[in-house]
Amino acid sequence: MSKFVHLHIHSEYSLLDGANRIKDLPVRAKELGMDAIAITDHGAMYGTIDFYKACKKEGIKPIIGCEVYVAPRSRFDKEPNIDNHYNHLILLAKNQQGYQNLSKLVSIGFVDGYYYKPRIDLEVLEQYHEGIICLSACLAGSVNQALLNGENEKAEEIALWHKKVFGEDYYIEIQNNGIQEQVLANQKLIALARKLNIPLVATNDAHYLKKEDAYNHEVLLCIQTGKRMSDMDRMRFETDELYVKSPEEMIEYFQAFPDAIENTVKIAEKCNVEFEFGHTILPNYDVPVEFPTHYDYFKKLCSDGIKNRYGENPSQEILDRMEYELGVIQKMGYVDYFLIVWDFIHYAKTHNIPVGPRTWFRSRIHYCLCY
Repeated sequence: MSKFVHLHIHSEYSLLDGANRIKDLPVRAKELGMDAIAITDHGAMYGTIDFYKACKKEGIKPIIGCEVYVAPRSRFDKEPNIDNHYNHLILLAKNQQGYQNLSKLVSIGFVDGYYYKPRIDLEVLEQYHEGIICLSACLAGSVNQALLNGENEKAEEIALWHKKVFGEDYYIEIQNNGIQEQVLANQKLIALARKLNIPLVATNDAHYLKKEDAYNHEVLLCIQTGKRMSDMDRMRFETDELYVKSPEEMIEYFQAFPDAIENTVKIAEKCNVEFEFGHTILPNYDVPVEFPTHYDYFKKLCSDGIKNRYGENPSQEILDRMEYELGVIQKMGYVDYFLIVWDFIHYAKTHNIPVGPRTWFRSRIHYCLCY
């Protein structure tokens, strides 16, 4: 493992905020002598599979994560001027359970908590924390905000809550990003971490690949906010340091805190999410006991569907076509898929629930099964 690993990275899927192309991230990591890198897009995991494949292609270990938005109260609260403010939190999947929990949290953010942004809350974070590593995030993190507002006791309470939930997998995040507030925040974060015995971790919140890409990122932010580069009140980061820095740059800046650098490697070693491609994973469909195999039950349903539509004596042409379709489906391993789809379509049609055309016009077999 390299001497430093980036654990806070935004790709193009941090829409109109991240300027890193997924295909370029593992290539750049390799150029800089790193053998692992994370993806932590804002509120979403759209880039996960592309990122995973791109990293594997380059021999780089992919670390799957997300920078989630945390609601100030409940994810269900959506009151103007209160709940449109939110905090950030970095979550990294350690294993398959962690990946599933992280996916669940992100989905909940969109389904239950969406208000300007897809938000989760502390309730679901505690419920789905298993297999996840948590970092306290950037200046928009709740610990950072409390410290910068002079609310030291509140910052301690927040940190201790996360430590209670995540245990040794909770880290206080310090950054080298060229922002003046960050220097003050780092001092307070380090003191807090030492006081509460919480490990430090160094990140850089990289939104673009190289330092010279900072201008392009500003243009991207203007597109996001509907501003011009000439507008004095436009959103800007006031820094050109939010790029994928080399291990040497990060080590030099945090030379007084080598544990913060070392912990990036330890975290990377903990994260081992693997995806398997090339075969379909389906839940088991329970067929009636009188049928020896799923295929036998599937064929019975198709035969019944043919009789319902064409009568007791369908033509040989129809029977031959059914056998051909059944053979193709069996050969491709989609018998369970068709049974599962038939099951919920059949339920919908017998309970007066509308069924859309894309669902049941997938094949003639579905047509025979469902009518």
